[in-house]
Amino acid sequence: MRAALVEEFRARFGREPAAGARAPGRVNVIGEHTDYNEGLVLPCAIDRGTIALVSPRADDRVRVFSRERSEERTFDCRSLDRRGDWVDYLRGVFAALRESGVATAGFDIALASDVPLEAGLSSSAALLLAVVTAIDHCLALGIDVPRRCHLARRAEVEFVGVPCGAMDFLASGLGKRDQLLRIDCRSLAVELVPWPSGRVELLVADSGTRRALATGAFAERRAECAQALAAARRAGSVPEHAGALRDVTPDLLPSLERTLPRRLFQRLRHVVSENERVKASCAALRAGDVAGLGELLRAGMRSLREDFDVSTPELDTLCRLADGAPGVYGSRLTGAGFGGCTLHLVDAAAAGEVRSGLAREYARRTGRQARIFSVSPADGAEVLAGIGA
Repeated sequence: MRAALVEEFRARFGREPAAGARAPGRVNVIGEHTDYNEGLVLPCAIDRGTIALVSPRADDRVRVFSRERSEERTFDCRSLDRRGDWVDYLRGVFAALRESGVATAGFDIALASDVPLEAGLSSSAALLLAVVTAIDHCLALGIDVPRRCHLARRAEVEFVGVPCGAMDFLASGLGKRDQLLRIDCRSLAVELVPWPSGRVELLVADSGTRRALATGAFAERRAECAQALAAARRAGSVPEHAGALRDVTPDLLPSLERTLPRRLFQRLRHVVSENERVKASCAALRAGDVAGLGELLRAGMRSLREDFDVSTPELDTLCRLADGAPGVYGSRLTGAGFGGCTLHLVDAAAAGEVRSGLAREYARRTGRQARIFSVSPADGAEVLAGIGA
């Protein structure tokens, strides 16, 4: 992918790239819809990512080519208006840099990725971090990883308009090989949790259904979480100082079930129980209990389907089929839901058979083709050696 993109850069822009970077996608093993509630998540960077090659220009034009879209676009980095297209992510990077005090001229940028788009694997975070990291290196700005993650998130939240949390960017920026990241989304503290490489595989199944996070149901779930917290405060069931659903403890659930509207209680119960599942998953991994982790994944899927209502028939089918197969410890959707991918914790010796059987049965039941692949915890965003000076 890298060599082909370098050739494409030369052919399109008539010169060598001055710098390059790669940032990975991420998979969230457990801890879904807890990040924007200041809770706990357990993602990892994956061995699929986005490459950005860049060279500065003497004018204010930004020319950007995407290999996956087979498209080249141009915009002015001094006049940045949101247009509602994929180039907004690039415009957002320049807007975030400018607002942080870094004024740049234009750039030629070429992009390539093997992270499926709109599938819940943070293709957008990979794109944004790859571009920010490449520009930082090219201009010798000296921006550290946490700040690069912050700039990338600002681009997506403030410019593109996707109300995402910090998890995707921290996972993509701070990932470590053979480690998961326990992230406290309130303090942004990160702990490494060992992954049993060699014993199990993580299979990701792309359902072939897509979602749009900037609209609709995702924003609705965020609003419902805020409404649930406000209702719990009004009912006197949680302390007035509670700033997020993170502050609601499991022992409060019985009284909250009696006082909150059912839909809001279900949203709250998912967040509270999911935070507990993250804690239990970390303990299971540290104890080498992969069967226990699998049970937690299944419980998380039930909660996402029944309490948070973010699953779809296709995601349900993939999880149900996989969980009935020998060698599968547990399955759940990964990402925000409403389409995208499922995640399957599988005994390493059974992974090949599970992959082929799941693809076959899913196609038979739904008429859709699922792309199923293995992912491994990988290192985070990095500068590409050998590009430029």
